[in-house]
Amino acid sequence: MVSRDDALKIVREYVKNENLVRHMLAVEAAMAAYAKKYGENEEKWRVTGLLHDFDWEIHPTSAEHPTKGVPILRERGVDEDVIQAILGHGNHTGVPRESLLAKALFACDEITGLVTTVALVRPSHQIGDVEVKSIKKKFKEKSFAAGVNREEVEQGARELGVDLWEEHIPSVLAAMQSIAPELGL
Repeated sequence: MVSRDDALKIVREYVKNENLVRHMLAVEAAMAAYAKKYGENEEKWRVTGLLHDFDWEIHPTSAEHPTKGVPILRERGVDEDVIQAILGHGNHTGVPRESLLAKALFACDEITGLVTTVALVRPSHQIGDVEVKSIKKKFKEKSFAAGVNREEVEQGARELGVDLWEEHIPSVLAAMQSIAPELGL
């Protein structure tokens, strides 16, 4: 299994945009929270969250990402279940999300973008000042963080079997708040 440190090296090798790195760190934190909740291998879940967008800068289209990055992951010894989760993190690949790992990654990906954007519009720009009710209000505003696919956010929570507002968003928010300095928030 690829370690979290090795995964971070892969990310640093392929990703120069710090906002993209922060997104992957946010997804990693959310994945770690779910690994703990479900009694799963936390390092594997962290690695999955960290690596899911590692190839976005070299393959920035739906036709290429993440499919074209998979050979790199295989060369680096990334576990096949991690690769399958990464392949399934977007509906555009057509790869089914069969494992809990894959369902969690899909559920955590889009929502972290919305949470980050809500934090950035707070007067303090601090994620510690964000509450679930603020996220819910902004979620309803379709023009706010318009790049966040609300249908996929809802679909992700359903597939994972968690309530979006009572469990999923509070969990993701808490995970992201726990690494606020790394997220620049």
